[in-house]
Amino acid sequence: MSQAIVEFVRDIYKTDQFIPLHAPTFNGNEMAYVSETIQSTFVSSVGKFVDDFERKIEAYTHSPKAVATVNGTAALHAALYMAGVERGDLVITQALTFVATCNALYHMGAEPIFVDVSKVSLGLCPKAVEAYLEQNAELNERGCCIHKHTSQRIRAVVPMHTFGHPVELDELVDVCRKWKLTLVEDAAESLGSFYKGKHTGTLGEFGAVSFNGNKIITTGGGGMVLCRDAEVGARTKHVTTTAKVPHPYEFFHDEPGFNYRMPNLNAALGCAQMEVLPTFLGQKRKLAQQYQDFFVGTDFQFVQEPEYAQSNYWLNALICPDADTRDELLKVTNENGVMTRPIWKLMHRLPMFKDAMRGDLSVSEWVESHLVNLPSSPVEI
Repeated sequence: MSQAIVEFVRDIYKTDQFIPLHAPTFNGNEMAYVSETIQSTFVSSVGKFVDDFERKIEAYTHSPKAVATVNGTAALHAALYMAGVERGDLVITQALTFVATCNALYHMGAEPIFVDVSKVSLGLCPKAVEAYLEQNAELNERGCCIHKHTSQRIRAVVPMHTFGHPVELDELVDVCRKWKLTLVEDAAESLGSFYKGKHTGTLGEFGAVSFNGNKIITTGGGGMVLCRDAEVGARTKHVTTTAKVPHPYEFFHDEPGFNYRMPNLNAALGCAQMEVLPTFLGQKRKLAQQYQDFFVGTDFQFVQEPEYAQSNYWLNALICPDADTRDELLKVTNENGVMTRPIWKLMHRLPMFKDAMRGDLSVSEWVESHLVNLPSSPVEI
């Protein structure tokens, strides 16, 4: 079966060369827009493309305010800062995630609480979050959510939309409302994904998007904070641009800030990529359907979008029947020049998060031992 998968993928991409997991595609105005920034000399944090890119993301996601940043981790860091996360706080998130989710928490001085994911979405499970809080948390007299055993404040919940598949957001919003927690969506992988018609990253107070080179569109590096409130978004822009008060020549900064500005050069690339995003999404959905059809009647299960959502299918994922089959598939495909990858090691298995508090992670552990990502670059089918 592993060799058959190699041949199937090669047939889709029509090449005998190495096939990466997800490569960027440049076939629009990328060269023209980037050249324009070079000719203008405005290649750094000042230039028209930064504003244009933010407006394009706002229009596409229907976010009241989008704030461009240097990368997705910076976007999540800024979102957590604006959400009021402080040193010593606890934040509920998933162990089944890319390390950037937890790195952002670490640099806030906050500690993660790892809660299990749902088999439906591969993202944070609302029932598991509710169960953990019922057993381990309480609301104090000021309405703050406090961990019973450590007396630390639980400040926020950070779900990650794994491989672009939206989590069950309505249920998470309800849990956060009940327990007085702020919902911050790690939407790094889910540009172009919709939950019941609403773009991911717009149902929480904040969302964080990534435009790394392996994402559905890229700015080389880059990220975006999606803000549910326009006024809060304006302050997010202020804080992420060194908190400098506008003035013709004076330098005055009215609060501590971050230098998280996206360079104009990167934003130019993003503006061109946004013009072809609908094409990429269409191609990726056709690719996902090809994979789904191929694995019908086999012992492998292709990961499909949840019924309540429309996924961008950023990375196609396959559930293998057991860990040995997974390992064989990874070995054969990579030896034959078809790039596949296992899912990330669970965060509590990493040395810096091994002592983090956690609930039952049985679903996360099952997914970790069974899942393989397949080549997912947009392709004409």
